Amino acid sequence: MNNRITQLFNIEYPLIQAGMIWASGYKLASAVSNAGGLGLIGAGSMYPDVLREHIQKCKKATDKPFGVNVPMLYPNIEEIMDIIVEEGVKIVFTSAGNPKTWTPFLKENGIIVVHVVSSVKFALKAQDAGVDAVVAEGFEAGGHNGREETTTFTLIPMVKEQLQIPLIAAGGIATGHGMLAAMVLGADAVQVGSRFAASVESSSHDNFKKAIVEAKDGDTQLTLKELAPVRLIKNKFFQDVTELYTKSPTVDDLKTLLGRARAKKGMFEGDLDEGELEIGQIAGLIHDIKPAADIVKEIITDFEKAKQEVAGL
Repeated sequence: MNNRITQLFNIEYPLIQAGMIWASGYKLASAVSNAGGLGLIGAGSMYPDVLREHIQKCKKATDKPFGVNVPMLYPNIEEIMDIIVEEGVKIVFTSAGNPKTWTPFLKENGIIVVHVVSSVKFALKAQDAGVDAVVAEGFEAGGHNGREETTTFTLIPMVKEQLQIPLIAAGGIATGHGMLAAMVLGADAVQVGSRFAASVESSSHDNFKKAIVEAKDGDTQLTLKELAPVRLIKNKFFQDVTELYTKSPTVDDLKTLLGRARAKKGMFEGDLDEGELEIGQIAGLIHDIKPAADIVKEIITDFEKAKQEVAGL
C-alpha cells in the first residue's frame, strides 16, 4: 500500500499501533514496526530514564521506523522532549495539550509530528500549529477520550472535509474491515490500540489481557468526565465511581476515589477489582492474545478480503 501516510513514515502498511500507557513498551513497538506498521512507545507511563532505555532497546530491536507517543500533560515534559531529540527519534505523536507548545521545537529538530484530537476544531488547530498529520479519535476508543462523545464514523468525514494534511482514524478499529471502513470515510491510515493491548508483546499484565478477551459489548463505559474522560471496563472500581456519582460528588471527591497509580494497579499490576482498566468498545471483537506480527498480518489480510467483498456489491 502506498499513500500519504506510508510515504510520510516510510512504512509498508498505513497501520499505526497506539502508544498506550502500561502496554506500549519497546517490545510491542518494535514488533509492529518489524511487521510493516508503525510502532509507538507510550511515554505516558514512563519516567524519563525508563523512556530512554526503551528507545535505545527499540533501536536495537528494529531497523524500521518507530515513534514515541507523548501526552503533553507529562510533569517531566521538557526532559522527555530532550531525551527524544538526544536519542534521534524521528516520529512523535503528541496528545493531551496544545500542539503549538512543542511542535516548533520538534520540527526544528527534524522530527515528524502528529497530534491526537477528538474534534474538527482541534484538528484544524493542530494543522495550524504545523503538525504533519492528525489522529482523529472517536469516542469508542479506550483510555482518555474526548468530552464531545463524537463517534469515529461521524468524526472522520467531518475532519476530512476541512483538513488538508494526512488524517489517521482511531477509536473502535481492530479489524481489516474496520480499517477499510475508516479509509473509505476519508482516513489515510488507522491507529489501533485495544487489539495490540491484547498481544504477546504488550507490557500489560496477563490478567488485563484476559479481561480484554473476555469483554463483551456493553462492558465498557466512559466516565470521570470532570477529571479527564476515560473509557473503562465495568469492574469493582468502575462500580465504586458509579455509586459515588449518585451522591453528586465534587471534583475533589472524584480525585480522592481515583487516588494515585490506579491505572498502573489495573493494567500493569493486574488488579482487576481495584484497578483502572482502560480499553475500547472494540474489545468485544477481540477473542485471543497473539503476537503483534500476527495481528498486523491478520488486519491486512482482512483488509484485502474486505476490499474484494466491497467490489462485489
